[in-house]
Amino acid sequence: MRGFEDIDTVGVVGAGTMGSGIAQVAATAGYDVVMRDIEPPLIEDGFDRIEDSLSKFVEKEQLTGAEADAVVDRVTGTTDLADLAECDYVIEAAVENMDVKQDIFADLDDTVDDDVVLATNTSTLSITTIASATDRPELVVGLHFMNPAPLMEGLELVVGEKTADDVVDCSHALAEDFGKTTWEADDKPGFVVNRVLMPWINEGIRAYDEGVATKDDMDEGLKLGTNVPMGPLELADHIGLDVCLDASETLHEELGDRYKPPYLLKRKVDAGDLGRKTGKGFYEYD
Repeated sequence: MRGFEDIDTVGVVGAGTMGSGIAQVAATAGYDVVMRDIEPPLIEDGFDRIEDSLSKFVEKEQLTGAEADAVVDRVTGTTDLADLAECDYVIEAAVENMDVKQDIFADLDDTVDDDVVLATNTSTLSITTIASATDRPELVVGLHFMNPAPLMEGLELVVGEKTADDVVDCSHALAEDFGKTTWEADDKPGFVVNRVLMPWINEGIRAYDEGVATKDDMDEGLKLGTNVPMGPLELADHIGLDVCLDASETLHEELGDRYKPPYLLKRKVDAGDLGRKTGKGFYEYD
């Protein structure tokens, strides 16, 4: 296995909100990054997100303009998976769909060297099942970044059935070099965060839909009553209502009715109101 001390170039599969955020985190930590997506406009959008995020760090004087430029310069965009062939560690951050992830991991298995760790940013799907698409299940691990990846300190490391101990150690070390604080979870549905978080969000949505309180009072009450930075409706908008629905449906299938997604969440997703990323969810955004 390629160890932590051998990692110079990190591959990121996916240039969306999470993928571009992970690419920014790795490049900020000094790694060269190859960020891959399936179409050039998606790569361009990923770079736009990185540059917009870095500009906020510059405004807050947490980075200089030259340092922000250097971060961008360390990221290479591509639509060709073969360009990840020389990467020393690869993190997949594609859509939360098992078939898609297994296809990507099978392709990565054929593309990168046999000693390279393949990590997935999945928030709910089985690491073991994803790993079964490869000939290196012992080198597959979950690295669940919190959203937004450049701002959130926490990172959930998920251990699959066949994940090797040295892969876990290497991944902890890499995450810490990214400036993250890690915790471990076994490969069970939802891991730590979403197993507990999704029922909280879903019950907030149900309570709002049933008229327990206005959306503002629902969020304000939970912020003040539990000392969290966002209430359930605001947080759902921030995560993406489609992401919340996908996670809830996966957990519902695995763990039963206590994870059943609320009707109002489904209705909003069907309407295309997905939260901040579309400008409208439970709230409206500029």
